[in-house]
Amino acid sequence: MLDEEFLKEFGLRVKFYRLRRNLTQAQLGEKINISENRISEIENGRCNLTLKTVNRLSIALGFSAYKFFNFEEI
Repeated sequence: MLDEEFLKEFGLRVKFYRLRRNLTQAQLGEKINISENRISEIENGRCNLTLKTVNRLSIALGFSAYKFFNFEEI
């Protein structure tokens, strides 16, 4: 899988889990202390994240971080 494809797939998972929690991008960003714009970049595959951010996302969304990387699950 190419880097661009990986980031897009990851972003789709972030969006999927965010919507399952009925959160806006702004609300999620506030929970993990990053901007709404940055959440948009993540969800659209335009942002390479740190593991710290992945961990914060998983905690805020109430899912184990591995679910972000299981591309066959959704």
